[in-house]
Amino acid sequence: MATQVVMPKLSPTMEEGQLSRWLKKEGDKVSMGEPIAEIDTDKATMEMQALGTGVLRKILIAAGETAPLGQLIAIIGEPDEDISALVNEAGSSEAAAENKQRIETSVEAGQDGAQQETAQVAPSGARTQATIEGQPLKGDVGGRPDDGAQQQQQEAAPAKASGASAPSGNGAQAASESGRGQQQTGERLVVSPIAARMAAEAGINLRSLSGSGPGGRIVKRDIEAAISAGQQPAAQATEARADEAAQQPRHLRAVESSAQPSTQPAPQPQPSTTGAPPFHDEPSSAMRQTIARRLVTSIGPVPHFFLTTEIEMDRAAEMRRNINELDQELKASVNDIIIKVTAHALMQHPQVNASFQEKSVRYYERADIGVAVAIEDGLITPVIRSANTKAIGAIAREVRELAERARAKKLHPDEYTGATFSISNLGMMGIDEFTAVINPPEAAILAIGAMTPKPVVRDGEIVVRQMMRVTMSCDHRVIDGATGARFLQTFKKILENPLYLIA
Repeated sequence: MATQVVMPKLSPTMEEGQLSRWLKKEGDKVSMGEPIAEIDTDKATMEMQALGTGVLRKILIAAGETAPLGQLIAIIGEPDEDISALVNEAGSSEAAAENKQRIETSVEAGQDGAQQETAQVAPSGARTQATIEGQPLKGDVGGRPDDGAQQQQQEAAPAKASGASAPSGNGAQAASESGRGQQQTGERLVVSPIAARMAAEAGINLRSLSGSGPGGRIVKRDIEAAISAGQQPAAQATEARADEAAQQPRHLRAVESSAQPSTQPAPQPQPSTTGAPPFHDEPSSAMRQTIARRLVTSIGPVPHFFLTTEIEMDRAAEMRRNINELDQELKASVNDIIIKVTAHALMQHPQVNASFQEKSVRYYERADIGVAVAIEDGLITPVIRSANTKAIGAIAREVRELAERARAKKLHPDEYTGATFSISNLGMMGIDEFTAVINPPEAAILAIGAMTPKPVVRDGEIVVRQMMRVTMSCDHRVIDGATGARFLQTFKKILENPLYLIA
């Protein structure tokens, strides 16, 4: 019996996944538990394992495409097993989802004026059409695949008989080009809406492509392959228009040539400095969408208050130098010392090492410190478990290893979830002071600024010291002002004299 491969939930906050790449191709044998694909979740890239044994019969989601949790993305079965029912069911489910969204897209290609894309999703059971660069296309949603050209001819015939004139402007031009395209080839292209939009934006002649989707449909990966292959959109568009014109009757070419604008180069328009500025939109990554969802549940519902103190860091900096002299390969940072000091202070102030649980406050018995790491798509917080029990050298090695894997999106969910307290350090970027947003359900987060030399008064004299400003964001449902202040006092005392760590 065939095994349905669905988009799995690979992290606690995952709602959809992007298929990074298939590790197996159609026809390959797979065994239960064997990795068959890599999935980009909101935080990491993880392997998806097969839940059955057999042959990978059908891949329904291409690399780079996104699917919600539970959607069918592949089928594993016996080599001679009939899987047509599952394939049809997957196709109808996808079509129904797209029909529900009622997507209507219209994209105009800038240089070629006449190049237009119109993709509309019709109600279930209705025919769907698209027109791009004058080419009649068959939509991939909810339509019947075989009668589009016939219906167009039937619709055009009454209008011709009644002597109705075509509307003027771009609409007439697109309609005439569409008609010419049918007269030329009598062939209809099968193109998905996203592929159609990408082709119009890139200026790619769809008739030069061979579709790799079901039934020869041109899909997103075909357009990406064409772009990466270095096609010359402008040259192809010019060649296509020349071929089209050559195949038209002579009297039609004469009429059209008289209507064509002069071939003299038009003056380049000057960029406008009035009105709205130019812009472009890019889709948000899964990680950025997750950050947005989580922080909306923080800064609004969580009652923040902030406490700031300034700490003399000369002894901590000296301690770092001494540690690195003992082990040249360790390369401990000031942030590693801050993690250890934070964990030590949390054990002395358990009211801060806590989280709000609606009807209770949960107090944690160890310090699991989340360390914010900036990566390409956003921010992730690898967790140093039981930091209160680890030496600074061990923390340094673990932070470096987790940060490297975080940037490579190779962390497992248990390595970036479940912190009891977090630290965000922007000091290395020259930020003197900032406030950080609490990561629920944690009750607090430390924002670490830059360590810079400043003149300060010591024993009645002005001296230069390495000073660092730290701001603590507190959840007032768990931490009161005095509680947070006492924690910061302990934190400052230890950093200014790290010998307290061994006292």
